[in-house]
Amino acid sequence: MKVVIFDTTLRDGTQGEGVNVSVKDKLKIAKKLDAFGVDYIEGGWPFSNPKDTEFFQKAAVEKWQGKICSFGSTCRVGVRAEEDVNLQALVNSQAPAAAIFGKTWDYQVAKALGTTLEENLRMIHDSVAYLVSKGIEVIFDAEHFFDGYKADSEYALKCLENAQKAGASWLALCDTNGGTLPHEVFEIVQACKERFTIPLGIHAHNDCELAVANSIAAVKAGAAMVHGTFNGVGERCGNANLCSVIPNLELKMGYETSTRNNLNNLTETARYVAEVINIAVPNHQPFVGHSAFTHKGGMHASAVMKHPKTYEHITPETVGNDRRILMSELAGTSNLTHKLEEMGIKLADKEMLKNIVEQVKELEHKGYQFEGAEASLELLLYKVMGLYKEHFHLENFKVLVEKRGEEDYYSEAIIKLKIGEEIVHTAAEGNGPVNALDNALRKSLDKTYPCINEMHLSDYKVRVLEGSQATAAKVRVLIESKDANDNWSTVGVSSNIIEASWEALLDSMDYILLKKHLKELGRMGN
Repeated sequence: MKVVIFDTTLRDGTQGEGVNVSVKDKLKIAKKLDAFGVDYIEGGWPFSNPKDTEFFQKAAVEKWQGKICSFGSTCRVGVRAEEDVNLQALVNSQAPAAAIFGKTWDYQVAKALGTTLEENLRMIHDSVAYLVSKGIEVIFDAEHFFDGYKADSEYALKCLENAQKAGASWLALCDTNGGTLPHEVFEIVQACKERFTIPLGIHAHNDCELAVANSIAAVKAGAAMVHGTFNGVGERCGNANLCSVIPNLELKMGYETSTRNNLNNLTETARYVAEVINIAVPNHQPFVGHSAFTHKGGMHASAVMKHPKTYEHITPETVGNDRRILMSELAGTSNLTHKLEEMGIKLADKEMLKNIVEQVKELEHKGYQFEGAEASLELLLYKVMGLYKEHFHLENFKVLVEKRGEEDYYSEAIIKLKIGEEIVHTAAEGNGPVNALDNALRKSLDKTYPCINEMHLSDYKVRVLEGSQATAAKVRVLIESKDANDNWSTVGVSSNIIEASWEALLDSMDYILLKKHLKELGRMGN
């Protein structure tokens, strides 16, 4: 059985708090989803705002493997379908398919629409029939269907019957409030499957964190289309996460989807979509998260390196992800051996391996966290093994912070470094003490090491480790840096936030210089 994938990231997903995309962003995401193999890409509601109207205008001149789908509602109460401006906007969008929602819960008809049950049935039938008459494929989104079915099953089913009679191609059963349980979804979809001749779909929301489970239950009961969003974005608690739905359907249940040949691009697609809509993929998100195939405990790491099935339900490459073995206070020599192999180093000295593991554990006891700062870990390992080259040496630095009347704070950093036999003494301003240090350090190094200008700091996080110590508490600073080809994270720990920041900042620049040095020696790949 083939399951059709209907993506609503660009419509339902953008209703999520903090999600805002431009027309250009929507087109980029649509093309990415189309390349991945998504069957239907719901682009938005052309009647609701100029942005969505423009999206459909631009989408109409592009070539698509799948279908671009518009979204709207049934005609308004007392308005003929052919005279309804919302439906006319769907026609004008030139999208070959349209998803229109209609009420199927008697409570919603009375309270939200304020009309009669018969008028609602008329609105559903006439709206679907009008769009079909214009050559548009109609997916009828049966809004609040599961709540409606539980309240008055006969009326909810009449709504679906009217959509089917009017020529709808699909009946998408919506768990709009996200409160239905998987066994209820299975039973209700199964009952609908026996009654209707056109195929069913499932549109699940995640308010009980069951959207993926409900989508799978619906397919098991006979639904042939799944609606969802990439990374589960959407209003309130989000929608069914296609990043989990798709691999579960394909890898666990044996269903065919049009994305099957591109499944190894799932992680890259998920992260691309997240980047464009300016959100982070949760580290612990199944299948595509940074931690999805990450092993920290020493026994787990040792076992998975010998036999991946011991602690992995699939191979990470299947969905385009990577296995990661972390170094931490829970690590053993297996973790370290794996990390060294990643660095291109084979270390047979078991005593040295144990000593390094103990050093890492001691540092983590002091507050360091190398699982989130692997560049600092690599620097530590190179130093312990005598492979580290010092590119510069700090003589001293001074940071000044001054409040000038009612104006903003003024920050200046003064740094004295020894680079080879030369003493370099520089000063720089910044919008804060850490930024001033960053600017002064770059100013000191850029002439000797121009690659410093190719990198920039992309994230800066501070965490208080001992809250009971108030302002005297020890803090951990994590800095993420990027260049054109890579990103890396470094860590610093101190009860002095400037010192902790300097340590992480120093490692971030030291790492790119060491990487360049080792690459020249042929010890590090691209």
